[in-house]
Amino acid sequence: MSLIQSQRFWGVASGLAAGALWGLVFLAPKVAPEASPMMLTAGRYLAYGLIAALLIAPRWRRVTAALDWKAWRALAWLSLAGNIVYFVFLVVSVHFAGVGASALIVGMVPVVVALWGLKDKDSPPLKRVAPPIAVAALAVGLIGWESMSQGGGAGHDGAQILMGLVCALAALLSWSAFAIGNSRWMGRLPEVSPHDWSLLTGVVTGGFALVLAVPALLTMGVWSGEAWVRFLGVSVGVAIFASIIGNAFWNQASRLLPLTMLGQMIVSETLFAFLYGFLWEGRGPTVIEIAAMVLMVISVVWCVRAHRLEAILSCD
Repeated sequence: MSLIQSQRFWGVASGLAAGALWGLVFLAPKVAPEASPMMLTAGRYLAYGLIAALLIAPRWRRVTAALDWKAWRALAWLSLAGNIVYFVFLVVSVHFAGVGASALIVGMVPVVVALWGLKDKDSPPLKRVAPPIAVAALAVGLIGWESMSQGGGAGHDGAQILMGLVCALAALLSWSAFAIGNSRWMGRLPEVSPHDWSLLTGVVTGGFALVLAVPALLTMGVWSGEAWVRFLGVSVGVAIFASIIGNAFWNQASRLLPLTMLGQMIVSETLFAFLYGFLWEGRGPTVIEIAAMVLMVISVVWCVRAHRLEAILSCD
């Protein structure tokens, strides 16, 4: 196996691991339904910020020595786009439109990111990546059609479901901006490890979450002890598995994969979100949902082969 092929393999493995952990996020509003979007966001990222600060404290001076003002400014907007803003919109979307519809729209991130990444010099030509991108879009469309036909946000009226879909679209745009910007900055700072970059993002995000916690606490109702246990469990669990470990895997994938290929890896988040949704609802997937998931796998494999061919040609 060549160096480029080895990097592709570990990049894909890291991207899939990140998707598996990030998929857990879609269950957070279901596990703690009493918590408002602001409360869930504040809880998750306060825990993320605290854990990240403790982990990076011994290396703080050495790691931050590599950062200038532009890097800190990038960390600020990446923390907002990829964490605070994204998660608030996602929670609202899951509340009103359901896991399926939310995963559908956010699952379009690979299409947005891959199309943007075509400008990179190491990207394959459009005719080679267009088919797997089209397959990914078809898969997401099938899942969306199925979730809508099942009622999407059951228990909510049309206006609420529409608001949920609009919030999912806002989450899509926010996360697409993060995915593109984060990949660019990871390439500019090779001296900062993917894990340390994730921890720095966590510290900055924790600062924003501390500010968000004030209005969240002022507007919350009276909770039972059981509700607090669920909320704290969700906040700490999602912070550790999705934010700390998941982000570290994603940053590793960002360093090893070109942007067009990186975009395809985000499909795994949608795939795992639906899997967890099936387990939560206690049912198996429908025929259409199975077909959509198979198309997602085909899309990822096809994209990997396209980039592998590009790597071989570039070495000739």
